[in-house]
Amino acid sequence: MSNKKLIVIAGPTASGKTSLAIQLAKHFTTCVLSADSRQFYKEVSIGTAKPSLEEQDGVKHYFIDSHSLETPLSASVYAEEALQILEKEFQDKDTILLVGGSGLFIDALCIGLDKIPFNQEVRDELNIDLEQFGLARLLEELALYDPEYYQQVDRSNAARVIRALEVIRNTKNTFSSYLEADTKSTRTFESHYFVINHPREILYQRIEKRVDLMLESGLLEEVKSVKHLAHLQTLNTVGYSELFNYLSGDISYERAVELIKQNTRRYAKRQLTWFRRYPSAHWLVATQLDLQVEEVLTNLK
Repeated sequence: MSNKKLIVIAGPTASGKTSLAIQLAKHFTTCVLSADSRQFYKEVSIGTAKPSLEEQDGVKHYFIDSHSLETPLSASVYAEEALQILEKEFQDKDTILLVGGSGLFIDALCIGLDKIPFNQEVRDELNIDLEQFGLARLLEELALYDPEYYQQVDRSNAARVIRALEVIRNTKNTFSSYLEADTKSTRTFESHYFVINHPREILYQRIEKRVDLMLESGLLEEVKSVKHLAHLQTLNTVGYSELFNYLSGDISYERAVELIKQNTRRYAKRQLTWFRRYPSAHWLVATQLDLQVEEVLTNLK
């Protein structure tokens, strides 16, 4: 059994993952890898709730500002790059932190993803369908043929919806069946999962407050600065797509803010659905930070 531990701090958006991970990293004198697929991109910070250098508090972070929106990072490539970092960091560390809310990226690193079939012709057909009929039509198809993945996927992320339907149309199998297959890659470390769990009403209050703070901190200005990249799938995400619609004159500013909060709540529910798939996860009662740290350390003994 490996003596190398990867502590996974997961949870929905606005649950307080970053603060907990940094405190634990200080305790173990170690580093943090982000598994938040939106924090990779250096062009955006406010809408992704990316921890500032001050918030990182001297703790080495990987996969923060590491890539460009124009060169999106897939889960499989993320796993390859992260495994290389872990191999290097585990040479003089026994414990490393992985923190984030992107379940697919966590799984890719901790478990490994099977070789999922690829078919460019089917993908091209799906992109044409997206342009002609919109994302709602594709979501209906996904819900019909793979309801399990439909419950987990970010339904505003067209690229992930298309990838799943590509596999379904090409193989006649569900996309979730590939994610759940037993033939995973061997890992040289043990993954210990912790999920921060707030009562729903508290989580929704935290989400409302976070969105308000993002807007006060200049989210609209940030969205304006990347409006020329609005066509990229990496920006087809909560907080950006709604404000792009506002800037295009499709909706009012008030409606855009309302939709950001609503879509963030929906995203948080999907995140929790994904994390419930982890049978060994320890669900942390969302209490004071020092008590959370103590609970994690006690559980690791």
